[in-house]
Amino acid sequence: MLSTYRRDIDGLRAVAVSLVILYHYKFAAFSGGFVGVDVFFVITGFVISGILMRHLAEGRFSFFDFTARRIKRLLPAFLVVSFVSFLLISPFYMDEDYYIFSKSWLFALVGYSNFYFLDEFAKYFSSDAEVLLLLHTWSLGVEMQFYVIWPLLLWGSWRFARKPAGLVAFGALLVTAFGFSVYQTYTNPSAAYFLLPARLFELLLGAGLAIYGERLPRLNRTASEMLSSAGLGFIIFSAMVLETGDLFPGYNALLPTLGTVMIIYSGMLDHQGIVSTMLSTRGLVFIGSLSYSIYLWHWPPVALMNYQLIELTLFNQILLICFTLLAAWATYTFVESRLRYRPWGLKASFLNLVLVPALMIWGVQATIRIADDISFRIPEKNRELYRIMNQQNADDIFDACFDGDNIAFDKSAACLTGKKTADGDPNAILVGDSHGTSMVGFLEELSKSTDLYTLIVTKASTPFILGKHTQEALRKDKKVARNKALQDYLSQGKPKTVFVSAWWHSYLNDERYQLYFMDMLDWLKELGHTVVFLEDVPTLPSTSYAYCALKSRTDCSIPYEDAEKQMENFYRFRANAMKRFPDVIWINPRQAMCNERRCETILEGIPLYRDDNHLNYIGSKVLGKAYLKQYENPLEALGQSKKS
Repeated sequence: MLSTYRRDIDGLRAVAVSLVILYHYKFAAFSGGFVGVDVFFVITGFVISGILMRHLAEGRFSFFDFTARRIKRLLPAFLVVSFVSFLLISPFYMDEDYYIFSKSWLFALVGYSNFYFLDEFAKYFSSDAEVLLLLHTWSLGVEMQFYVIWPLLLWGSWRFARKPAGLVAFGALLVTAFGFSVYQTYTNPSAAYFLLPARLFELLLGAGLAIYGERLPRLNRTASEMLSSAGLGFIIFSAMVLETGDLFPGYNALLPTLGTVMIIYSGMLDHQGIVSTMLSTRGLVFIGSLSYSIYLWHWPPVALMNYQLIELTLFNQILLICFTLLAAWATYTFVESRLRYRPWGLKASFLNLVLVPALMIWGVQATIRIADDISFRIPEKNRELYRIMNQQNADDIFDACFDGDNIAFDKSAACLTGKKTADGDPNAILVGDSHGTSMVGFLEELSKSTDLYTLIVTKASTPFILGKHTQEALRKDKKVARNKALQDYLSQGKPKTVFVSAWWHSYLNDERYQLYFMDMLDWLKELGHTVVFLEDVPTLPSTSYAYCALKSRTDCSIPYEDAEKQMENFYRFRANAMKRFPDVIWINPRQAMCNERRCETILEGIPLYRDDNHLNYIGSKVLGKAYLKQYENPLEALGQSKKS
């Protein structure tokens, strides 16, 4: 049972936070430095359980007092770091990114950010992880949820827990928790990474050591030395061998967490070995005492640098480390140390550190979402470019066509573009997902010299494929209904020009879509439609890259080779389709933005993109004009040209 302060545990905290920093600051040797978080989880389980067991044994346990202490320990520093981060990003972040920050801010405050980020990454338009300033608070969410569940569970079972049957029950719980972690890591890796259930075994390892450690064998000095050295080796080995793409936690989390248990247990034996002595040195203990503030501060500046496309050179890495240590020291000295011992009960702690800040953050969030224009945040020289990228989302401009009724889709003038026909019926239709919507400006420019009158019918994440394939691949009722309605519409009346667009390389990474799109093309041709495929623009390295024009960079282009590599599966589909249907028209907008070396993301001073894979509406039109300057208009070959 934990009863005295242990310097070596603070030293172990220093090791953990150092590994996390080396990982996030991209020191190549520590590709698995994220295991530092798992070291923290084991320490948390050990320290918190020791405190709870002592209070239970002394008859002074109070869940309200425990919760108040946790609030005072965690939230003051978080509020300082998050508020400073909010001020720092205000002149730079686009409205949607600004809003995402405000939402994550509120969720992090109430200990729910791990759920929020899990949901955010599951979305079609998910954010870039490397620019989310509060992403690292997911681990605090895991700990806060543990603080709610574990004290009550321990309070209800602590008398039983000390009996032999209690040890057996705890062992079964630990094994079950680890088994679930392994299972979920394979079946739902994102949930396993972010949520408490798959991380529970790590916290229970520490808790079990606090509760039952005194019953473990007493090792001699040599065995204790070997145990702690092996434990530290396990942690460092994991940090150097594991990589970001590895399944985690599950089996891969076992080595660093067991290593942590071995070090802590060795320190319980009163042997001052090499590892214990090293971890107890003044420098490591000092860093360990700052570890919470260090963890809070280390990520926001690098996330902002990622957003601003600032490279993490060695100089910048060293600068970030110095800033993090200085900011953490100031936060620990003037915030953590002063507020954690305030004589506030749960009511005062909740009011001052949760409720009032939550209302203020909610006000910020509501303002960002409701305000029509908050471009005043942006330096004046960049505001016009900012408005182009932020307020020219074709999905919003053509919302009725993009997000309207799935069956009775909008056929009004709001969703029609081009020269109106004599009978008012469209003679062309644009179908596809959000990439189709983002190509409307491009299509409008190419259609100006024709008699095409095009109906826009698009929907997020809904490529146009036949009903039987929609049911198999997309499954959601709304998407199935939309594609069924489109099939019914295209089966009636005169043959039309059908423009087909999609995020081609994303779908065609799935081999099934080679068949799906070919069947769709075959069906359209059987009905006598003229088919025009709108090829895609390159996907950028990140959404932040779409805002390159706002970041004072001299070159916002990307390598042509990277752009072409994305299209390999599409080119395979196109080659097969051209063999079967040589009269199908293929329009490649990349030709107007790429040469043999680079692909431009800015033309005529106008940024083309609104995120990493969609054009903005004005950029789409600029790209269309650039295409016509360089190439003949392929739509004039349809026999509907105004010149004919």
